Amino acid sequence: MAGFILKRLLQAVFVILAVTLIVAFAIRLTGDPAVMLAGGSNITEKDLQNIRQALGLERPFYVQYFDFLRGVLVGDFGRSFMGGTPVSLLISKALPATLLLAFASLLISIVLSVPLGVYAAVQRGRWPDQLIRILSLVGLSFPNFWLAIMLVLFFSITLGILPPSGMEGPESFVMPALTMGIILTATNVRLVRTSMLETLSQQYIMVARSKGLKDRVVLYKHALRNSAIPLVTYIGLQFGSLIGGIVIVERVFNWPGMGTLAFDAISARDYPVLQGSITVLALFIVLINLLVDIAYGLIDPRIRTE
Repeated sequence: MAGFILKRLLQAVFVILAVTLIVAFAIRLTGDPAVMLAGGSNITEKDLQNIRQALGLERPFYVQYFDFLRGVLVGDFGRSFMGGTPVSLLISKALPATLLLAFASLLISIVLSVPLGVYAAVQRGRWPDQLIRILSLVGLSFPNFWLAIMLVLFFSITLGILPPSGMEGPESFVMPALTMGIILTATNVRLVRTSMLETLSQQYIMVARSKGLKDRVVLYKHALRNSAIPLVTYIGLQFGSLIGGIVIVERVFNWPGMGTLAFDAISARDYPVLQGSITVLALFIVLINLLVDIAYGLIDPRIRTE
């Protein structure tokens, strides 16, 4: 297991390097931050050169990139072009809000999708199964920004029970988490149902039932555990797309997380902030996938033995 983890960590290093290199190169194609900082129309080329020199942008690209990597190794992501605030400080304020929203969305999805998927599998072909499948298909059709707007219209404008945006208290957390949770649930329900149907047809399940075990024990102790690997795998893969979806949801709800920080950095051509934000998010995505791989061995001893 230790060798497996070491191999995954080495792969993670190459992934992070590739992500940071692509982001560092791509953001420099968006324009000159010196022009954004200069602002006025009477700025001369010499003034722009002075700004670039102050920001260190006159150096070759590879020098800037390796300076960034050296800073990352010691936890220094540089300073924002807009105000000079340390990027690590900006990330430390925004990251908890995004992670809280991401994990709450996943929790909502798991709590809803597992019992619904199991129930749909048990009721295969009957009206509860058909209803759950139809609802999951409808949920898959919802764009996250549209669902977010609909929730604002219903809970904030019509009922007036939840704040439409911001992070003012626990009630502000409900709609953003619910938006992402519903969309994830729509996918996970179908995955749980399909995996459970395959597992319930196995011979050992029939043997367990023939021993007189209760249906709940057969379903949740034997069948669900053996059908959990596809769900765990997909949840790990979902984390990357979840972060991408959260960027949009954070903009709709004005949520002060990493998505909002990265979006503002793109608009301002703030290289250090965007590079730091993407690097941290990539690290978390790689870490989640590593934890998913380790979870395989905990769920299925055969994988751990191999």
